[in-house]
Amino acid sequence: MKSYIPKAGEIERKWYLVDAQDLVLGRLASEVAQRLRGKLNPRFVPYADTGDFVVVVNAAQVRLTGRKMDQKVYYHHTGYIGGIKAITAKKLKEKRPEDLIRFAVRGMLPKNSLGRKLNKKLKVYAGPEHPHQAQQPISIALQGK
Repeated sequence: MKSYIPKAGEIERKWYLVDAQDLVLGRLASEVAQRLRGKLNPRFVPYADTGDFVVVVNAAQVRLTGRKMDQKVYYHHTGYIGGIKAITAKKLKEKRPEDLIRFAVRGMLPKNSLGRKLNKKLKVYAGPEHPHQAQQPISIALQGK
């Protein structure tokens, strides 16, 4: 008996809506990464995109445990000599709260072309509104602690 391998056109994608209010960042990110990757799908294959779309709202109300707000630092390089930049999680949350979730989820996805493709299916919004009502996302409730 041969194993069934789903083709790209055969995979039906669902849309999920996650409310990030008062959820811990890492726990939220791991659940979102699983949905994006398609690991909860019975037709999962590790080398193909079998995942779903995920819309995260209220990203500005996500929580970090311990002293991570002050101690966690995100780095990026401008491309120029000596151009390394750093920003704490607290400042990043004030400036661009969506990026906290984007960076956490991206770190849990594969570091290759598949991971970049999966990352495009993540939609994050700081407030409660989102423009994806036409896709009729299924609301999923995650545990707060």
